[in-house]
Amino acid sequence: MQTINYDSKKSIRGAFGEELAHLGSENPDIVALDADLSGSTQTAVFARKFPDRFFDVGIAEQDLITTALGLSLEGKIPFAATFAVFATGRAYDQIRNSVCYQKANVKIIGAHGGITVGEDGASHQALEDVSLMRGLPNMTVIVPADYEQTKQAVKFASEYEGPVYLRLSRINVPDIYDSSYVFNPYKAVVLKEGKDVTLLTYGDITSEVVKASELLEEKGISAEVINVPVIKPLDCGTIINSVNKTGLAVTVENHSVIGGLGSAVCECLSESSPHKVIRIGVKDCFGQSGKPDELLKCYGIDALSIANRVIELKK
Repeated sequence: MQTINYDSKKSIRGAFGEELAHLGSENPDIVALDADLSGSTQTAVFARKFPDRFFDVGIAEQDLITTALGLSLEGKIPFAATFAVFATGRAYDQIRNSVCYQKANVKIIGAHGGITVGEDGASHQALEDVSLMRGLPNMTVIVPADYEQTKQAVKFASEYEGPVYLRLSRINVPDIYDSSYVFNPYKAVVLKEGKDVTLLTYGDITSEVVKASELLEEKGISAEVINVPVIKPLDCGTIINSVNKTGLAVTVENHSVIGGLGSAVCECLSESSPHKVIRIGVKDCFGQSGKPDELLKCYGIDALSIANRVIELKK
């Protein structure tokens, strides 16, 4: 991990669009589909470069997934993109019974995940998508933390044979990783070593968790920070080794506390190495309209709120 400049931010969506277009120039079998949101999801970058390999199905998410399935059965590698709340909610039956049941080579891009969608409000803030997707057999679930990790996750998805759900955020985020980083779908990344508590996180709030660990350090609490970009399959080994050392796991996610990373970590530890797990995230409710920073604070997943929660736990 490089030193984080919290004031310099890049677009995760932009990384996806750029990398998909780059991969498209290398592999003519890659195609892109969208549900009338190509400007937001950034599939528009691919569409401008390869108009004959881009398909806008309109506001019809079930058609989006079914069309992607058909293309995959003809040997194409489809990346089907729309907002996460629609990709996983409106097309769940198609994903379950058509894509996952057949282990079809379809890549589902859920953009605008979490409460950081902001002003669009509850109807557009996917807080259960990770839970829905990780419960499906044959599905790989990836939530990248920054620009570099996103680019490498997109490349992995293009080469992996089988269904992938890739969740992207709307907001721009600081760089966590530099060009020396190598994405490993089977390993979580220990960003910072510590001995008092293990902080586990993914996606666009990873930098908030790193910042929280810095605030904790000022209070004499040594926090180990682990970025878990792949929620399924989960790297239980790294998690168990860390929590065996610290004795306390705190999961932080821009998602409901039900069914996401927190639940996955509880499952992992309860079966192998029982330890206390505290889940920080959205507490079984819908989101609301507001600025992303305000919403992170409101739901207790900004750096200061995370740090304060851990301080209470360690008293």
